[in-house]
Amino acid sequence: MGDQPTFTLNIDQNKYLSTDAREVHAILTVSSSGGGFTQAAPTEAAEVIIVDTSGSMSGGKIREARQAAAAAVHALRDGVYFAVIAGTEKAKVVYPGGATLARATPATRAEAERAITRLLAHGGTAIGEWLKLAGHLLSGHPNAIRHALLMTDGQNNERPEVFASVLQGWSGKFVCDSLGVGDDWVPAELRKVAEAMLGSFDFVRNQSDLAEFFRRVTQTSMSKTVADLSLRVWVPQTATLKFVKQVSPTLLDLTGKRADVNPLTGDYPTGSWGQEEREYHLCVEVPPGQIGQEIRAGWVKLVRPDTQDVVASGNVLAQWTDDLAQSTQLNRKVAHYTGQAELHELIQDGLSARAAGDVHTATARLAKAKELATESGREDTARLLEKVVEVDPATGTARLRRNVDKADEIELDTGSVRTSRLRKGEG
Repeated sequence: MGDQPTFTLNIDQNKYLSTDAREVHAILTVSSSGGGFTQAAPTEAAEVIIVDTSGSMSGGKIREARQAAAAAVHALRDGVYFAVIAGTEKAKVVYPGGATLARATPATRAEAERAITRLLAHGGTAIGEWLKLAGHLLSGHPNAIRHALLMTDGQNNERPEVFASVLQGWSGKFVCDSLGVGDDWVPAELRKVAEAMLGSFDFVRNQSDLAEFFRRVTQTSMSKTVADLSLRVWVPQTATLKFVKQVSPTLLDLTGKRADVNPLTGDYPTGSWGQEEREYHLCVEVPPGQIGQEIRAGWVKLVRPDTQDVVASGNVLAQWTDDLAQSTQLNRKVAHYTGQAELHELIQDGLSARAAGDVHTATARLAKAKELATESGREDTARLLEKVVEVDPATGTARLRRNVDKADEIELDTGSVRTSRLRKGEG
């Protein structure tokens, strides 16, 4: 194994509650540093590259996809186990063939790149089948950092319940990052993959950028040094843990992924880690208390599931007060990420309403989102919202734009899960 990183856990909150308040909110900042793998003893890793080769990928698209897959193979470090899957209505291992992974060497990388040049576009799209095959291949390496990179340009042809059962069955078994290419794919489908597989999903607007995306995602995967880390959260018997959500760098709801440790404690998976920082929002509902009384509303530990080692821990506190100045003071980080989550919901609600023809709701939600994006420094999101909804600066009247570029809409949709950090000097 490579050097192990050091983890730190910082908790931001306002612990003071008014006598009628019930909810305790906290932002957990988890940082890992050090632990860069050494050439002598790198962390074991297994990587599966999944390329959509359905009929819609014909022409220039399949050429770009071949280049991208080759770029990903090229980015694999020596010794990593890997495979390349071609995805249609079935999934097929195009390299190395069979049910095992190859070990990356200059020779196997060259063989894989030759196999990739023979990829042809035909058939349908069954993303669940692709993930299932990737899962079977990766399960042969239980101690490795297991990762899949999936690219698609089309809409999944599987029945929703079939797709859902694959995601549920393989959730937590490996991390999958997805890329949608062009403007004929459905962000909601790759969002489901990201949520189930604790990965990211992104929009590659220009096909010619695909190779750079593949290279970047693969290099990030190669930098991971810890296969899995859980947030272990204890709350008192009288309290209820309402949610656990990743809020940075992207929004990811972990609440439904709880694995019970005991009646008061649950583990929430966070996936694999390299040198990075992520933030999580915790909400605990507590019963009313007496003025001056302080309780531990939550006890958070970072645990390595394989060894049960606790690598960092911290407390979420609650103290009741009749001092309004104390109880009404918002913690800046909590307020910031609550606003970021609201921005995401407004965009999702607005785009859904627009697709359903509900102009009134779509206009109201997207105009509010534009205002919030501008206030919170999300200039990129505000610019994209400007392409969908226009607001008269003099009257404040909003209206939906008639002709919206499909790519702009997809970029707005996929980008809404990314959050901005609290700017320096605001914390």
